[in-house]
Formats: sequence, structure tokens, C-alpha cells
Amino acid sequence: MLAAVVAFAQDATVWKSLEKPLNFYLANDLGRNGYYDQKPIAELMGKMAETIDIEFVVAAGDVHHFEGVRSVQDPLWMTNYELIYSHPDLMLPWFPVLGNHEYRGNTQAVIDYSNISARWEMPARYYTKVMEEDGATIRLVLIDTAPLLDKYREDTEKYPDAGKQDMDKQLAWLDSVLASAKEDWVMVVGHHPIYADTDKNESERADMQKRVDSILRKHGNVDMYVCGHIHNFQHIRKPDSKIDYVVNTSGSLAREVKPIDGTQFCSGATGFSLITLDKKELCLYMMDKEGKVLHTVRRTK
Repeated sequence: MLAAVVAFAQDATVWKSLEKPLNFYLANDLGRNGYYDQKPIAELMGKMAETIDIEFVVAAGDVHHFEGVRSVQDPLWMTNYELIYSHPDLMLPWFPVLGNHEYRGNTQAVIDYSNISARWEMPARYYTKVMEEDGATIRLVLIDTAPLLDKYREDTEKYPDAGKQDMDKQLAWLDSVLASAKEDWVMVVGHHPIYADTDKNESERADMQKRVDSILRKHGNVDMYVCGHIHNFQHIRKPDSKIDYVVNTSGSLAREVKPIDGTQFCSGATGFSLITLDKKELCLYMMDKEGKVLHTVRRTK
């Protein structure tokens, strides 16, 4: 018991050293009814939030495996989310995006859950938020990636809502938001990766590169593109781009990974990411299920 207390105190000291004026979590690929590492990681997120002033959680898709939800009353809201992320210090705003597993179910119910839960803040399928603390600002641009990929648009049986979405309208919106973004930091959040090691269909990345990355590179003000979907940690930099491309691991069940061209770091550990910022520095810390920092993505001005 004493050893556990000492270990927690040591962890808390390290965590506190990471804190900046604005701090938040990135978590995704979560919903497995608390199984695998989901419940312990949720508890860890709560414990860390006792030490660091966490303002909100960005949920980058697949909060619900495997067939999404049927309604706002679906029991999965309890077993995948409410009863798992139940620590008092996780009663914060959650800013979600839809993942491919949400698209197997009732996607509108995921948005409408904002009317049920005080902490679930999803005004639309894609939206933007500006957060400020001590004069430091970050613009979060949260996009809906499944309808941007032909794979999902064409599979009308498994993903009935994907092909119904106006892809060109969303891309024009993304272009306009980035064109006017003047914040200290700009982070674009989606579910699907632009670059990643994965055995998933190559067309997914090709569509993201053609449709999304071309817009991100155009404006020159995007610091990070962060996503999930692949169930491991990856940090990729391309020599012809100034953007840090980050794949955040699963908060429940992870997969193996290997480096690709541009890989700065990769790991098959489960966990989540802690993001901290002030006016001069933006840091994304990849945290494993023990609360240890595996890798840091650092941007400075």
C-alpha cells in the first residue's frame, strides 16, 4: 500500500511538471464496455486530472464499438461512456467527432446526445472551437472524416449515412475556417489518419491526402493533425510539410505498429494523449496506461 502511495506521488510530481495554462486530453477508440484497458485508462485520466488542471477532452471517434448506437437511450452510452469516465474530474466538456464505428449506427443520435449529457458537446458533424487561457489561444477544427472517404461513401449497407453527407460543403468549410484562423495554435482533429502504418485499405489515406491534407498544407497555419482509428501511437513528419501528423492510440485495445517513411515515433501501447500549451509552446504527450510519457510532440514559436 505504501509503495503504491509513493509511486502515485512520484507520478503526480512528474504530471504536474507538464502542466501549462491550458491543458486537455485526446482520447479515442474507446468503447468496449470497460474491457481490456478501457476502465484502468479512464481511472488514470481521472487521477491525472486531480493533479493537472484539465479543461476538456477531445474524443477523436469510435467512442462506441462496434455497431455505433441506435438512439440517445442506447445502453452503450452507459457501458461505453458514462459509467467508465465517471471520475469527478472527468465531468468536463467532451468535444467528439464521429468515427467509422459510429457510422455503422445512428449518427444523428451521437450528435443529439448533446441534449442528454451536459458534458457531451457536439453541435454538428464538424465544427470549430477556440479555447483561451492566460492569453494563449488554440483553434480546434473538428472534422467528419468517414464521409470524405470513398470506401465508406460507397458501402451504403454498412455505413448508410456516409454517402448522404455533402463532402464538398465540408471541405469548403474547412478551407474557410483555416483561411481566417489567427490563433496561436491550430489543431485539426479527425478520426482517420492522413499518414500511418496500417493494414487498412490504402485508399483511406489516399483520399485523406488528396482531400484534407491539400487544404491543411495550403494555409501554413496548422500545427498538428491528430486522429485515431489505427489503435496505436504514431508521430509522422514529412519533409515537404510543416505539420506534425499524430495518430493517438486506443484507450482500450491497441495494435502493433512499425515505422514508415517520416515516422518520428511509434508504439503499440494503449493510452491517451495529454496536450498542454501556452503562447510559446504546444506539447502533445503520448501517455501509456501506467501514466508514463512515451513520446513528446513539441511545437515552439
